[in-house]
Amino acid sequence: MATLNGVIIMNTTKLDCRGLACPEPVIAVKKSIEANNINQLTVIVDNSAAKENVIRFLNKNGYNAEVIQDNTDIIIEASKDKCACAIMDNEDFINKKILILIGSQYFGKGDDKLGEKLMINFINTLKESEDEIWRLVFLNSGVRLAAKGSPVIDALKYFEDKNIKILVCGTCLEHFNLLEKKEAGETTNMLDIVSAIRVADKVIDIT
Repeated sequence: MATLNGVIIMNTTKLDCRGLACPEPVIAVKKSIEANNINQLTVIVDNSAAKENVIRFLNKNGYNAEVIQDNTDIIIEASKDKCACAIMDNEDFINKKILILIGSQYFGKGDDKLGEKLMINFINTLKESEDEIWRLVFLNSGVRLAAKGSPVIDALKYFEDKNIKILVCGTCLEHFNLLEKKEAGETTNMLDIVSAIRVADKVIDIT
């Protein structure tokens, strides 16, 4: 926000992110905000995953966002109060623990029926190590575990109640037509996933 002769000048911009694959809409918003110190922002996207990801990023950075549906276009109008400042997610910088990356609905390769049983047992057994777990990240067919009908939904909700954040890939949910059926975790994008992996003390890859 700049001033000229004591008059406040609002920095505004408009981003057309239609057709961009995840996490490009969030990256475009992030770069624009960082480069221009924007107070008012209009972002146009064309899918629910992009909408949720952009709104979450804006909210984390002190913006109020409203959504307008215009046929297939989703218009996000965001503004930042002159006293608002970026919200620092301190848990991302202190007490970093273990991130578990789950890229399949099955544990191991070979027999899928056995792999499904092993994955259920694995996630339920994680409760024994809840004090050490910082993030659970679900990718590819692993997102099925966070959707309606999953046998581990109760376990995932237990982790959420313990303030263990669960990140669920939005692109993967869309691929499997599960975006509206997600029952646990936070729909996220690859930028958030990469950022979480980067700051974690330890990453355990379960594929």
